[in-house]
Amino acid sequence: MPKANKPPADNTRLIGYARVSTREQNLQMQIDALKRAGVLDDNLWVEKVSGVSARRPQRDLALLDARDGDTFIVWRLDRLGRSVSDLYSQVEKMRDRGVKFRSLTDNVDTSTTTGKLMFGIFAVLAEFERNQTIERTLAGMASARLRGRMPGRAPKLTAKRLEQARNLIKAGWSVAEVAAKFKVSDNAIYRYFPSAELEKIRNEK
Repeated sequence: MPKANKPPADNTRLIGYARVSTREQNLQMQIDALKRAGVLDDNLWVEKVSGVSARRPQRDLALLDARDGDTFIVWRLDRLGRSVSDLYSQVEKMRDRGVKFRSLTDNVDTSTTTGKLMFGIFAVLAEFERNQTIERTLAGMASARLRGRMPGRAPKLTAKRLEQARNLIKAGWSVAEVAAKFKVSDNAIYRYFPSAELEKIRNEK
């Protein structure tokens, strides 16, 4: 077993999270790397779950366990989020709670100047990815209509409703109020309008 580095001298902690899909068998490699970085057994969270799965209960518990001043560590960025948007959303939530984030393989550390720059790049990429997803969805819907069919269940948040939601947020409505109006969950609103985007909309004149 690799010898772990000493934990921080103060009361802050290093929270480690390792994940593999059900087809992978390299969980121990991630655990070893996290322990070498100083993560103690009591602060190590692991799970086996597919990368495309939205449910990651151990990750969610690890994030809830992290508190102000702690550092959340993963072996690689894709261990934390399913997409750039998901990754950015998770790191942003940590930042709002005073939790720092590190990715060992990618050399990302939000406690450093370079890490903060990377976080800003994540924000741009997340917005681009979200817009691309919306455009692809709308293009697919338009194509289906031209062929005289609409596959699957009709989405509750159409392009028109997304624009309406944006205007309501700009007008001062809360996420809960917008979600209630369109009869969707709060998460459905956050999926298209993460915290950074909400702040940007609310500051528009």
